[in-house]
Amino acid sequence: MQFTQRRKGIQRKGAKFLREFACIFFAPLREIHSTREYTNPSYLADMKLFFREAGTGDPMIILHGLFGSSDNWYTLSKVFSERFRVFTIDQRNHGQSPHSPEHDYKLLTQDLEEFMKDHNLVKPIILGHSMGGKTAMNFALKNPDNTGKLIVVDIMPKQYGLHHDDILEGMKSIDLAKLTSRSEADTLLQSRIPEPAVRQFILKNLSRNEQKGFEWKINLSALDANIERTVEPLQYEGQYNGPTLFIKGEKSNYYKPGDETSVAKYFPKVEWVTMETGHWVQAEKPKEFADVVVNWIDKELKDKR
Repeated sequence: MQFTQRRKGIQRKGAKFLREFACIFFAPLREIHSTREYTNPSYLADMKLFFREAGTGDPMIILHGLFGSSDNWYTLSKVFSERFRVFTIDQRNHGQSPHSPEHDYKLLTQDLEEFMKDHNLVKPIILGHSMGGKTAMNFALKNPDNTGKLIVVDIMPKQYGLHHDDILEGMKSIDLAKLTSRSEADTLLQSRIPEPAVRQFILKNLSRNEQKGFEWKINLSALDANIERTVEPLQYEGQYNGPTLFIKGEKSNYYKPGDETSVAKYFPKVEWVTMETGHWVQAEKPKEFADVVVNWIDKELKDKR
């Protein structure tokens, strides 16, 4: 079932909105001095996820993708916070959340369960992109009665092939002890990551430590060791019969014809929107993406009355 984009929605000046989003998503961050200290990362009780909160109203949780963080969603979270109480989370081994040697979808789902308990969140709207979308799907299948609405961005419930080798090898090839600047890191990554926008996205993970040297904010060793876990299919059986929206990029290779069948198996009330983008749907067309999300939620609320 295709959901038709409506022209009404959040009214913003498109050019200004795009400039703001580009500054957040693609521009290198200022050099940040890290003061993180991790407790024993092997225990779920210690996995207190970093988050940003904004707005009031029905709760909405936003989950980033692999190598991403809550920073990537900063501008869009401000837009959504005009209507909802928005929690933008750093998933484990990413951003400012704790590091753990373990990384798989069952743990990511448990992390989200614990986060919701800690913040007394009931039936939130859960929006996830890529790896975050798979976390959201797994959570909805495991906790169908505590999922308000599900929005999945450019990821399917299937097994994928490994395709992050160049990024991982590029990051591992940088000797952080000898690195002198962010621009030097950009140059060193060029042979393995030729796309400037992808390099800038990856370099948002590079920060200064207390010794004025560089460190990766992501847990590179854990993600490298568990990369096969990030492309696995869904870990839970059953169905989520609540409102579900799948947004896919027309130019993305994460979707193949026939994926609708497997999606409908798990999410029978799914609706689809295709946008003229690649995999980074929300980054390439942020205003249009925000309108799609808000208009669909409004439609669901209207149909429920």
